[in-house]
Amino acid sequence: MPQPAASPAASASSPAPAPRRSNGVLAAFSAACLPYAALGLPVYVTLPEFYASHVGVDLALVGVIFLVIRMADIFVDPALGMVIDRTHSRFGRYRLWMGLAAPVLMLAVAMLFMVRPGAGGGYLALWLIIMSLGFSVSILSQISWASALSSDYDQRSRIYGWWQTANIVGVLTVLLIPVLVQSMGWGDYAAAVRWQGWFIIIALPVTLAITFAFTPEPPPGPPADAASRFAYLSLFKLPVMQRLLGADLMLGVARGVVGALFFYFFEAVQGFERSQTSILLLVYFVAGLFGAPVWSALAVRLGKHAALILACVYFAVTLLLASFGAPVLAALLGVSPLIMAAIMVALVGLAFASGDLLLRAMMADVADQVRLEQGADRTGLLFSILTATSKLGYAVSVLTFTGLQFAGFNPALVENNSPAALMWLQVMFAGLPALCLMLGAWALYRYPLTQSRHAEIRAALDAASTAR
Repeated sequence: MPQPAASPAASASSPAPAPRRSNGVLAAFSAACLPYAALGLPVYVTLPEFYASHVGVDLALVGVIFLVIRMADIFVDPALGMVIDRTHSRFGRYRLWMGLAAPVLMLAVAMLFMVRPGAGGGYLALWLIIMSLGFSVSILSQISWASALSSDYDQRSRIYGWWQTANIVGVLTVLLIPVLVQSMGWGDYAAAVRWQGWFIIIALPVTLAITFAFTPEPPPGPPADAASRFAYLSLFKLPVMQRLLGADLMLGVARGVVGALFFYFFEAVQGFERSQTSILLLVYFVAGLFGAPVWSALAVRLGKHAALILACVYFAVTLLLASFGAPVLAALLGVSPLIMAAIMVALVGLAFASGDLLLRAMMADVADQVRLEQGADRTGLLFSILTATSKLGYAVSVLTFTGLQFAGFNPALVENNSPAALMWLQVMFAGLPALCLMLGAWALYRYPLTQSRHAEIRAALDAASTAR
Protein backbone atom coordinates (compact mmCIF):
# COMPACT_ATOMS: atom_id res chain seq x y z
CA MET A 1 0.00 0.00 0.00
CA PRO A 2 1.26 3.51 -0.71
CA GLN A 3 2.30 5.55 2.28
CA PRO A 4 0.12 8.51 3.28
CA ALA A 5 1.17 11.64 1.46
CA ALA A 6 3.22 14.10 3.44
CA SER A 7 1.39 17.22 4.42
CA PRO A 8 2.45 20.27 2.47
CA ALA A 9 1.79 22.53 5.41
CA ALA A 10 5.41 22.59 6.43
CA SER A 11 6.62 23.70 3.04
CA ALA A 12 7.38 27.33 2.60
CA SER A 13 6.31 27.13 -1.02
CA SER A 14 2.79 26.03 -0.11
CA PRO A 15 0.04 28.37 -1.31
CA ALA A 16 -2.26 30.08 1.15
CA PRO A 17 -5.27 27.93 2.11
CA ALA A 18 -8.15 28.24 -0.32
CA PRO A 19 -11.40 29.68 1.11
CA ARG A 20 -13.75 27.06 2.54
CA ARG A 21 -17.13 26.87 0.82
CA SER A 22 -20.03 26.85 3.27
CA ASN A 23 -22.26 23.83 3.67
CA GLY A 24 -25.15 25.92 2.34
CA VAL A 25 -23.33 26.63 -0.92
CA LEU A 26 -22.36 22.98 -1.35
CA ALA A 27 -25.92 21.86 -0.59
CA ALA A 28 -27.28 24.25 -3.22
CA PHE A 29 -24.68 23.14 -5.74
CA SER A 30 -25.48 19.48 -5.07
CA ALA A 31 -29.26 19.95 -5.52
CA ALA A 32 -29.04 19.17 -9.24
CA CYS A 33 -27.55 15.78 -8.38
CA LEU A 34 -31.01 14.52 -7.44
CA PRO A 35 -32.48 14.36 -10.96
CA TYR A 36 -29.14 13.56 -12.58
CA ALA A 37 -28.57 10.57 -10.29
CA ALA A 38 -32.21 9.57 -10.56
CA LEU A 39 -31.66 9.36 -14.31
CA GLY A 40 -28.21 7.80 -14.16
CA LEU A 41 -29.28 4.76 -12.15
CA PRO A 42 -32.16 3.68 -14.42
CA VAL A 43 -30.00 4.13 -17.51
CA TYR A 44 -27.54 1.51 -16.26
CA VAL A 45 -29.71 -0.66 -14.00
CA THR A 46 -33.44 -0.32 -14.71
CA LEU A 47 -33.75 0.52 -18.41
CA PRO A 48 -31.67 -2.36 -19.88
CA GLU A 49 -33.60 -4.93 -17.88
CA PHE A 50 -36.92 -3.09 -18.42
CA TYR A 51 -36.57 -2.94 -22.20
CA ALA A 52 -35.50 -6.59 -22.35
CA SER A 53 -38.10 -8.03 -19.96
CA HIS A 54 -41.12 -5.68 -20.30
CA VAL A 55 -40.89 -3.77 -23.57
CA GLY A 56 -39.82 -6.83 -25.55
CA VAL A 57 -36.51 -5.80 -27.11
CA ASP A 58 -34.14 -8.76 -27.58
CA LEU A 59 -31.78 -9.14 -24.59
CA ALA A 60 -28.62 -9.32 -26.70
CA LEU A 61 -29.75 -6.34 -28.82
CA VAL A 62 -30.24 -4.25 -25.68
CA GLY A 63 -26.64 -4.98 -24.68
CA VAL A 64 -25.33 -4.04 -28.12
CA ILE A 65 -27.31 -0.77 -28.24
CA PHE A 66 -26.01 0.38 -24.86
CA LEU A 67 -22.47 -0.64 -25.79
CA VAL A 68 -22.45 1.20 -29.15
CA ILE A 69 -23.83 4.41 -27.66
CA ARG A 70 -21.35 4.36 -24.79
CA MET A 71 -18.52 3.65 -27.23
CA ALA A 72 -19.59 6.68 -29.25
CA ASP A 73 -19.34 8.76 -26.07
CA ILE A 74 -15.59 8.17 -26.07
CA PHE A 75 -15.41 10.50 -29.08
CA VAL A 76 -18.40 12.72 -28.36
CA ASP A 77 -17.63 13.59 -24.73
CA PRO A 78 -14.15 15.06 -25.40
CA ALA A 79 -15.65 17.22 -28.16
CA LEU A 80 -18.30 18.44 -25.74
CA GLY A 81 -15.64 19.08 -23.11
CA MET A 82 -13.61 21.24 -25.50
CA VAL A 83 -16.71 23.24 -26.43
CA ILE A 84 -17.50 23.82 -22.75
CA ASP A 85 -13.89 24.91 -22.06
CA ARG A 86 -14.06 27.51 -24.85
CA THR A 87 -17.46 28.92 -23.85
CA HIS A 88 -17.68 32.48 -22.58
CA SER A 89 -20.99 34.03 -21.57
CA ARG A 90 -22.34 36.39 -18.96
CA PHE A 91 -24.21 33.43 -17.44
CA GLY A 92 -20.99 31.45 -16.89
CA ARG A 93 -19.88 28.48 -18.92
CA TYR A 94 -21.17 25.66 -16.68
CA ARG A 95 -24.46 27.28 -15.69
CA LEU A 96 -25.20 28.02 -19.37
CA TRP A 97 -24.69 24.47 -20.61
CA MET A 98 -26.60 22.83 -17.77
CA GLY A 99 -29.53 25.11 -18.55
CA LEU A 100 -29.44 24.40 -22.29
CA ALA A 101 -29.29 20.64 -21.76
CA ALA A 102 -32.25 20.50 -19.37
CA PRO A 103 -35.11 20.56 -21.95
CA VAL A 104 -33.30 17.98 -24.09
CA LEU A 105 -33.06 15.67 -21.10
CA MET A 106 -36.69 16.18 -20.17
CA LEU A 107 -37.89 15.24 -23.66
CA ALA A 108 -35.67 12.15 -23.88
CA VAL A 109 -36.72 10.97 -20.44
CA ALA A 110 -40.38 11.28 -21.41
CA MET A 111 -39.86 9.15 -24.52
CA LEU A 112 -37.69 6.50 -22.81
CA PHE A 113 -39.68 6.06 -19.61
CA MET A 114 -43.21 6.40 -21.01
CA VAL A 115 -42.61 3.72 -23.67
CA ARG A 116 -45.23 1.07 -24.33
CA PRO A 117 -44.60 -2.66 -24.95
CA GLY A 118 -43.68 -3.42 -28.55
CA ALA A 119 -41.25 -0.55 -29.15
CA GLY A 120 -38.24 -1.81 -31.07
CA GLY A 121 -34.50 -1.45 -30.85
CA GLY A 122 -34.52 1.57 -33.17
CA TYR A 123 -36.78 3.49 -30.79
CA LEU A 124 -34.51 2.67 -27.85
CA ALA A 125 -31.38 3.65 -29.78
CA LEU A 126 -32.76 7.00 -31.01
CA TRP A 127 -33.91 8.31 -27.65
CA LEU A 128 -30.95 6.86 -25.82
CA ILE A 129 -28.65 8.85 -28.12
CA ILE A 130 -30.55 12.09 -27.46
CA MET A 131 -30.64 11.41 -23.74
CA SER A 132 -26.94 10.60 -23.71
CA LEU A 133 -26.03 13.92 -25.35
CA GLY A 134 -28.07 15.94 -22.86
CA PHE A 135 -26.80 13.92 -19.93
CA SER A 136 -23.16 14.24 -21.02
CA VAL A 137 -23.36 18.02 -21.32
CA SER A 138 -25.08 18.27 -17.93
CA ILE A 139 -22.69 16.02 -16.01
CA LEU A 140 -19.56 17.45 -17.64
CA SER A 141 -20.62 20.96 -16.72
CA GLN A 142 -21.56 20.02 -13.18
CA ILE A 143 -18.41 18.11 -12.22
CA SER A 144 -16.20 20.73 -13.88
CA TRP A 145 -17.99 23.42 -11.90
CA ALA A 146 -17.31 21.42 -8.71
CA SER A 147 -13.57 21.41 -9.40
CA ALA A 148 -13.61 25.20 -9.78
CA LEU A 149 -15.21 25.77 -6.37
CA SER A 150 -11.88 25.18 -4.61
CA SER A 151 -8.24 24.66 -5.52
CA ASP A 152 -7.40 22.99 -2.19
CA TYR A 153 -6.46 19.27 -2.23
CA ASP A 154 -8.52 18.34 0.85
CA GLN A 155 -11.41 20.72 0.16
CA ARG A 156 -12.01 18.96 -3.14
CA SER A 157 -12.58 15.70 -1.29
CA ARG A 158 -15.19 17.53 0.79
CA ILE A 159 -16.86 19.11 -2.25
CA TYR A 160 -17.11 15.84 -4.13
CA GLY A 161 -18.22 14.17 -0.91
CA TRP A 162 -21.25 16.48 -0.89
CA TRP A 163 -21.72 15.83 -4.61
CA GLN A 164 -21.65 12.06 -4.19
CA THR A 165 -23.89 12.11 -1.12
CA ALA A 166 -26.51 14.07 -3.06
CA ASN A 167 -26.16 11.61 -5.92
CA ILE A 168 -26.95 8.73 -3.58
CA VAL A 169 -29.98 10.61 -2.21
CA GLY A 170 -31.21 10.93 -5.80
CA VAL A 171 -30.61 7.22 -6.37
CA LEU A 172 -32.48 6.31 -3.18
CA THR A 173 -35.39 8.50 -4.19
CA VAL A 174 -35.75 6.88 -7.59
CA LEU A 175 -35.43 3.43 -5.99
CA LEU A 176 -38.21 4.17 -3.52
CA ILE A 177 -40.62 5.15 -6.30
CA PRO A 178 -41.33 1.57 -7.51
CA VAL A 179 -41.72 0.39 -3.91
CA LEU A 180 -44.19 3.20 -3.17
CA VAL A 181 -46.13 2.84 -6.41
CA GLN A 182 -46.59 -0.91 -6.10
CA SER A 183 -47.25 -0.96 -2.34
CA MET A 184 -49.89 1.77 -2.67
CA GLY A 185 -51.57 -0.04 -5.55
CA TRP A 186 -50.95 2.78 -8.02
CA GLY A 187 -49.73 0.43 -10.73
CA ASP A 188 -47.40 -2.40 -11.67
CA TYR A 189 -43.64 -2.32 -12.30
CA ALA A 190 -44.07 -0.73 -15.74
CA ALA A 191 -46.16 2.04 -14.19
CA ALA A 192 -43.46 2.54 -11.55
CA VAL A 193 -40.88 3.13 -14.29
CA ARG A 194 -43.12 5.85 -15.74
CA TRP A 195 -43.37 7.45 -12.29
CA GLN A 196 -39.58 7.47 -12.15
CA GLY A 197 -39.58 9.39 -15.42
CA TRP A 198 -42.05 11.95 -14.11
CA PHE A 199 -39.93 12.51 -11.00
CA ILE A 200 -36.89 13.34 -13.15
CA ILE A 201 -38.86 15.64 -15.44
CA ILE A 202 -40.35 17.62 -12.53
CA ALA A 203 -37.24 17.71 -10.32
CA LEU A 204 -34.81 18.85 -13.01
CA PRO A 205 -35.94 22.48 -13.49
CA VAL A 206 -36.62 22.94 -9.75
CA THR A 207 -33.20 21.77 -8.57
CA LEU A 208 -31.35 23.60 -11.35
CA ALA A 209 -33.01 26.83 -10.24
CA ILE A 210 -31.65 26.27 -6.71
CA THR A 211 -28.16 25.47 -7.97
CA PHE A 212 -28.03 28.45 -10.32
CA ALA A 213 -29.34 30.91 -7.71
CA PHE A 214 -27.05 30.06 -4.80
CA THR A 215 -23.80 28.68 -6.24
CA PRO A 216 -21.03 31.03 -7.39
CA GLU A 217 -19.18 30.18 -10.57
CA PRO A 218 -15.53 31.29 -10.32
CA PRO A 219 -13.97 32.72 -13.48
CA PRO A 220 -12.28 30.11 -15.69
CA GLY A 221 -8.57 29.84 -16.34
CA PRO A 222 -6.94 30.74 -19.66
CA PRO A 223 -8.60 28.94 -22.60
CA ALA A 224 -6.77 26.49 -24.81
CA ASP A 225 -5.51 27.75 -28.15
CA ALA A 226 -7.85 26.91 -31.03
CA ALA A 227 -4.98 25.31 -32.92
CA SER A 228 -4.55 22.80 -30.08
CA ARG A 229 -8.03 21.32 -30.33
CA PHE A 230 -6.55 17.87 -31.03
CA ALA A 231 -3.83 18.22 -28.40
CA TYR A 232 -6.03 16.28 -25.97
CA LEU A 233 -4.49 13.11 -27.40
CA SER A 234 -1.25 14.09 -25.68
CA LEU A 235 -3.06 13.96 -22.34
CA PHE A 236 -3.22 10.19 -22.59
CA LYS A 237 0.59 10.08 -22.52
CA LEU A 238 0.69 11.52 -19.00
CA PRO A 239 1.41 8.75 -16.45
CA VAL A 240 -1.07 10.28 -14.03
CA MET A 241 -3.83 10.11 -16.66
CA GLN A 242 -3.03 6.54 -17.61
CA ARG A 243 -3.31 5.37 -14.03
CA LEU A 244 -6.41 7.42 -13.29
CA LEU A 245 -8.28 6.34 -16.42
CA GLY A 246 -7.24 2.72 -15.98
CA ALA A 247 -8.68 2.70 -12.47
CA ASP A 248 -11.82 4.49 -13.64
CA LEU A 249 -12.41 1.97 -16.42
CA MET A 250 -12.03 -0.99 -14.08
CA LEU A 251 -14.32 0.52 -11.45
CA GLY A 252 -16.86 1.37 -14.14
CA VAL A 253 -16.96 -2.22 -15.35
CA ALA A 254 -17.15 -3.58 -11.80
CA ARG A 255 -19.97 -1.35 -10.62
CA GLY A 256 -21.76 -1.64 -13.95
CA VAL A 257 -21.79 -5.44 -13.81
CA VAL A 258 -23.10 -5.40 -10.24
CA GLY A 259 -25.87 -2.99 -11.22
CA ALA A 260 -26.82 -4.70 -14.49
CA LEU A 261 -27.02 -8.20 -12.98
CA PHE A 262 -28.29 -7.30 -9.51
CA PHE A 263 -31.91 -8.33 -10.10
CA TYR A 264 -30.99 -11.41 -12.11
CA PHE A 265 -28.51 -12.66 -9.49
CA PHE A 266 -30.63 -12.26 -6.39
CA GLU A 267 -33.79 -13.58 -8.05
CA ALA A 268 -32.36 -16.44 -10.14
CA VAL A 269 -29.42 -17.58 -7.97
CA GLN A 270 -30.58 -16.75 -4.45
CA GLY A 271 -34.32 -17.13 -5.07
CA PHE A 272 -35.67 -13.78 -3.87
CA GLU A 273 -38.80 -12.11 -5.26
CA ARG A 274 -38.69 -8.79 -7.10
CA SER A 275 -39.99 -6.86 -4.09
CA GLN A 276 -37.27 -8.39 -1.89
CA THR A 277 -34.57 -7.68 -4.46
CA SER A 278 -35.74 -4.06 -4.67
CA ILE A 279 -35.25 -3.80 -0.90
CA LEU A 280 -31.73 -5.22 -1.23
CA LEU A 281 -30.89 -2.67 -3.92
CA LEU A 282 -32.21 0.05 -1.62
CA VAL A 283 -29.99 -1.26 1.20
CA TYR A 284 -27.01 -1.17 -1.18
CA PHE A 285 -27.43 2.54 -1.87
CA VAL A 286 -28.36 3.49 1.70
CA ALA A 287 -25.05 1.95 2.78
CA GLY A 288 -23.36 4.02 0.06
CA LEU A 289 -24.88 7.14 1.61
CA PHE A 290 -23.18 6.33 4.92
CA GLY A 291 -19.96 5.32 3.17
CA ALA A 292 -19.45 8.59 1.25
CA PRO A 293 -18.26 10.71 4.22
CA VAL A 294 -16.06 7.83 5.38
CA TRP A 295 -14.12 7.71 2.10
CA SER A 296 -13.94 11.51 2.02
CA ALA A 297 -12.41 11.51 5.51
CA LEU A 298 -10.01 8.70 4.62
CA ALA A 299 -8.90 10.69 1.57
CA VAL A 300 -7.91 13.57 3.84
CA ARG A 301 -6.09 11.24 6.21
CA LEU A 302 -4.38 8.87 3.76
CA GLY A 303 -4.39 10.72 0.45
CA LYS A 304 -7.01 10.21 -2.27
CA HIS A 305 -5.29 7.45 -4.21
CA ALA A 306 -4.47 5.43 -1.09
CA ALA A 307 -8.07 5.69 0.09
CA LEU A 308 -9.30 4.50 -3.33
CA ILE A 309 -6.92 1.52 -3.34
CA LEU A 310 -8.32 0.54 0.05
CA ALA A 311 -11.87 0.96 -1.27
CA CYS A 312 -11.22 -1.27 -4.29
CA VAL A 313 -9.83 -4.10 -2.17
CA TYR A 314 -12.65 -3.78 0.35
CA PHE A 315 -15.28 -3.74 -2.44
CA ALA A 316 -13.86 -6.90 -4.05
CA VAL A 317 -13.64 -8.89 -0.81
CA THR A 318 -17.11 -8.00 0.46
CA LEU A 319 -18.70 -8.64 -2.95
CA LEU A 320 -17.27 -12.15 -3.07
CA LEU A 321 -18.43 -12.81 0.48
CA ALA A 322 -21.91 -11.52 -0.26
CA SER A 323 -22.23 -13.59 -3.43
CA PHE A 324 -20.76 -16.90 -2.31
CA GLY A 325 -20.85 -16.76 1.49
CA ALA A 326 -24.25 -15.25 2.39
CA PRO A 327 -26.33 -18.44 1.90
CA VAL A 328 -23.76 -20.50 3.83
CA LEU A 329 -23.64 -18.00 6.71
CA ALA A 330 -27.43 -17.83 6.84
CA ALA A 331 -27.64 -21.62 7.21
CA LEU A 332 -24.85 -21.79 9.81
CA LEU A 333 -26.24 -18.99 11.96
CA GLY A 334 -29.90 -19.86 11.49
CA VAL A 335 -30.65 -16.41 10.13
CA SER A 336 -33.22 -15.57 7.46
CA PRO A 337 -31.55 -15.63 4.01
CA LEU A 338 -33.05 -12.20 3.27
CA ILE A 339 -31.65 -10.67 6.47
CA MET A 340 -28.21 -12.17 5.86
CA ALA A 341 -28.28 -10.98 2.23
CA ALA A 342 -29.23 -7.48 3.41
CA ILE A 343 -26.32 -7.41 5.89
CA MET A 344 -23.83 -8.52 3.25
CA VAL A 345 -25.21 -6.15 0.62
CA ALA A 346 -24.90 -3.29 3.12
CA LEU A 347 -21.24 -4.13 3.65
CA VAL A 348 -20.67 -4.10 -0.11
CA GLY A 349 -22.61 -0.86 -0.51
CA LEU A 350 -20.31 1.02 1.87
CA ALA A 351 -17.77 1.12 -0.99
CA PHE A 352 -20.24 2.28 -3.64
CA ALA A 353 -19.51 6.00 -3.30
CA SER A 354 -15.73 5.70 -3.26
CA GLY A 355 -15.05 5.57 -7.00
CA ASP A 356 -17.04 8.57 -8.24
CA LEU A 357 -16.10 10.68 -5.24
CA LEU A 358 -12.34 10.10 -5.22
CA LEU A 359 -11.69 9.79 -8.96
CA ARG A 360 -13.32 13.14 -9.66
CA ALA A 361 -11.50 14.84 -6.82
CA MET A 362 -8.27 13.37 -8.22
CA MET A 363 -9.08 14.59 -11.74
CA ALA A 364 -9.56 18.12 -10.39
CA ASP A 365 -5.95 17.93 -9.18
CA VAL A 366 -4.85 16.65 -12.60
CA ALA A 367 -6.53 19.70 -14.17
CA ASP A 368 -4.21 21.91 -12.10
CA GLN A 369 -1.16 19.96 -13.30
CA VAL A 370 -2.25 20.27 -16.94
CA ARG A 371 -2.91 23.99 -16.52
CA LEU A 372 0.60 24.47 -15.14
CA GLU A 373 2.28 22.40 -17.86
CA GLN A 374 0.21 23.58 -20.85
CA GLY A 375 -0.85 27.06 -19.74
CA ALA A 376 -4.54 26.42 -20.51
CA ASP A 377 -7.68 25.48 -18.61
CA ARG A 378 -8.73 22.04 -19.88
CA THR A 379 -11.02 21.17 -16.98
CA GLY A 380 -14.05 20.33 -19.12
CA LEU A 381 -11.96 18.24 -21.50
CA LEU A 382 -10.31 16.28 -18.70
CA PHE A 383 -13.61 15.51 -17.01
CA SER A 384 -15.10 14.55 -20.38
CA ILE A 385 -12.35 11.96 -20.80
CA LEU A 386 -13.03 10.63 -17.31
CA THR A 387 -16.77 10.54 -17.95
CA ALA A 388 -16.26 8.74 -21.27
CA THR A 389 -14.11 6.13 -19.57
CA SER A 390 -16.79 5.57 -16.92
CA LYS A 391 -19.45 5.19 -19.58
CA LEU A 392 -17.29 2.73 -21.47
CA GLY A 393 -16.93 0.68 -18.32
CA TYR A 394 -20.67 0.62 -17.76
CA ALA A 395 -21.30 -0.15 -21.44
CA VAL A 396 -18.93 -3.11 -21.35
CA SER A 397 -20.79 -4.33 -18.28
CA VAL A 398 -24.06 -4.43 -20.22
CA LEU A 399 -22.40 -6.93 -22.57
CA THR A 400 -22.84 -9.43 -19.75
CA PHE A 401 -26.41 -9.72 -21.04
CA THR A 402 -25.01 -11.08 -24.28
CA GLY A 403 -22.68 -13.38 -22.38
CA LEU A 404 -25.56 -14.70 -20.29
CA GLN A 405 -27.57 -15.40 -23.40
CA PHE A 406 -24.69 -17.40 -24.88
CA ALA A 407 -24.48 -19.30 -21.57
CA GLY A 408 -28.12 -20.30 -21.98
CA PHE A 409 -29.61 -17.97 -19.36
CA ASN A 410 -33.27 -17.04 -19.95
CA PRO A 411 -34.60 -14.13 -17.82
CA ALA A 412 -38.14 -15.51 -18.02
CA LEU A 413 -37.13 -18.79 -16.32
CA VAL A 414 -35.57 -17.05 -13.29
CA GLU A 415 -34.36 -19.80 -10.89
CA ASN A 416 -35.50 -22.55 -13.30
CA ASN A 417 -32.49 -21.91 -15.55
CA SER A 418 -29.94 -24.69 -15.94
CA PRO A 419 -27.26 -25.09 -13.21
CA ALA A 420 -24.59 -24.13 -15.75
CA ALA A 421 -26.40 -20.91 -16.68
CA LEU A 422 -26.85 -19.99 -13.01
CA MET A 423 -23.20 -20.73 -12.34
CA TRP A 424 -22.12 -18.36 -15.11
CA LEU A 425 -24.49 -15.71 -13.75
CA GLN A 426 -22.85 -16.00 -10.33
CA VAL A 427 -19.34 -15.84 -11.80
CA MET A 428 -20.20 -12.77 -13.87
CA PHE A 429 -21.92 -11.01 -10.98
CA ALA A 430 -19.15 -11.49 -8.40
CA GLY A 431 -15.98 -12.85 -9.98
CA LEU A 432 -15.72 -10.43 -12.89
CA PRO A 433 -16.21 -7.27 -10.77
CA ALA A 434 -13.77 -8.52 -8.12
CA LEU A 435 -11.09 -9.05 -10.77
CA CYS A 436 -11.69 -5.57 -12.20
CA LEU A 437 -11.52 -3.98 -8.75
CA MET A 438 -8.15 -5.55 -8.03
CA LEU A 439 -6.86 -4.35 -11.41
CA GLY A 440 -8.13 -0.86 -10.54
CA ALA A 441 -6.24 -0.94 -7.24
CA TRP A 442 -3.09 -2.06 -9.04
CA ALA A 443 -3.39 0.82 -11.54
CA LEU A 444 -3.21 3.32 -8.67
CA TYR A 445 -0.09 1.86 -7.09
CA ARG A 446 2.66 4.50 -7.04
CA TYR A 447 0.20 7.17 -8.21
CA PRO A 448 2.38 10.27 -8.79
CA LEU A 449 0.04 13.18 -7.97
CA THR A 450 0.22 13.12 -4.18
CA GLN A 451 -0.88 15.84 -1.79
CA SER A 452 2.65 17.25 -1.53
CA ARG A 453 3.08 17.29 -5.31
CA HIS A 454 -0.25 19.07 -5.73
CA ALA A 455 0.83 21.71 -3.20
CA GLU A 456 3.89 22.42 -5.36
CA ILE A 457 1.68 22.76 -8.45
CA ARG A 458 -0.72 25.16 -6.73
CA ALA A 459 2.19 27.26 -5.46
CA ALA A 460 3.56 27.53 -9.01
CA LEU A 461 0.11 28.44 -10.41
CA ASP A 462 -0.42 31.10 -7.75
CA ALA A 463 3.04 32.53 -8.41
CA ALA A 464 2.34 32.70 -12.14
CA SER A 465 -1.01 34.36 -11.51
CA THR A 466 0.58 36.97 -9.23
CA ALA A 467 3.28 37.68 -11.82
CA ARG A 468 0.61 38.48 -14.42
